[in-house]
Amino acid sequence: MKPFVPQLVYIEPKALEYPLGMELKEKFEKMGLEIRETTSHNQVRGIPGENELQKYRVAKSTLVVGIRRTLKFDTSKPSAEYAIPLATGCMGHCHYCYLQTTLGSKPYIRTYVNLDEIFDQATKYMEERQPEITRFEAACTSDIVGIDHLTHSLKKTIEFIGQTEFGRLRFVTKYHHVDHLLDAKHNGKTRFRFSVNSRYVIKNFEPGTSSFDERLEAARKVADAGYPLGFIVAPIYLHENWEEGYRELFERLSESLKGVNLEGLTFELIQHRFTKPAKNVIQKRYPKTKLEMDEEKRKYKWGRYGIGKYVYPTDEASQLEETIRGYVKSYFPEAEVQYFT
Repeated sequence: MKPFVPQLVYIEPKALEYPLGMELKEKFEKMGLEIRETTSHNQVRGIPGENELQKYRVAKSTLVVGIRRTLKFDTSKPSAEYAIPLATGCMGHCHYCYLQTTLGSKPYIRTYVNLDEIFDQATKYMEERQPEITRFEAACTSDIVGIDHLTHSLKKTIEFIGQTEFGRLRFVTKYHHVDHLLDAKHNGKTRFRFSVNSRYVIKNFEPGTSSFDERLEAARKVADAGYPLGFIVAPIYLHENWEEGYRELFERLSESLKGVNLEGLTFELIQHRFTKPAKNVIQKRYPKTKLEMDEEKRKYKWGRYGIGKYVYPTDEASQLEETIRGYVKSYFPEAEVQYFT
């Protein structure tokens, strides 16, 4: 698939006080994109569309250039100590994505230009924790690789972390546009993780993302560039012939990574779950989705902040975990595995 190009761009006037803000404005003008002004990246109004569904789809192709004013980083357990805020929002249309409710009425994509201020804050967090390692998850409410060919914010962050003693960076992507990142001076301190899944899940629930083969080709590239490599399989979903579907996934993965240095390879495996608010939003935005969200077929599990989630019943969940763990051990016996229900 082609790299993301926004249909519409909004820019905060104060973002133009930063070099990256001016650089992006000039780039988008040369590309002939429509550019509008907004007082704040949190207050974007006037997105075109005759109804909410149309506005949502236009918002997913709208890029807002702004300033990250809140420099207190969110925690990002268990994957990292902190989320480093480079961007918010994603151009993908994954039906199951938790951003459906997390971002609510603001599904547009935001990129932040005050990188030096963000890096200064990251440095403070590292200094507070040293000599312990501080792990940062890059833009955990976005797919940062999907826009980085435009902004290069991720590349700058990789090189910033690469120069630190106690910092580590990690992120996950469904996009294959990695060529500009291959020469980044990462010094082995950034873990590149790709989200993969069975053919059924990618075909039915991940429109607007790179194909499985494109992701694997990109994985080979970043591994050959010396990045530590990881994969996330999420959501692990009980579809028809799921056992064969996931066996084929790991077989294809293994075959495609032959000859690649897989030292330190990691897998994060996450079963499908949903909340009532998420179900309501998903069905409005993707009314023809095949995503199974029948509460009667699930077990209710209490979550944080009083919002519970619907997970697979114990017997099904146990079978799912045992099967998927078995595939990983069979094809990647040395890999580190984390499993989440």
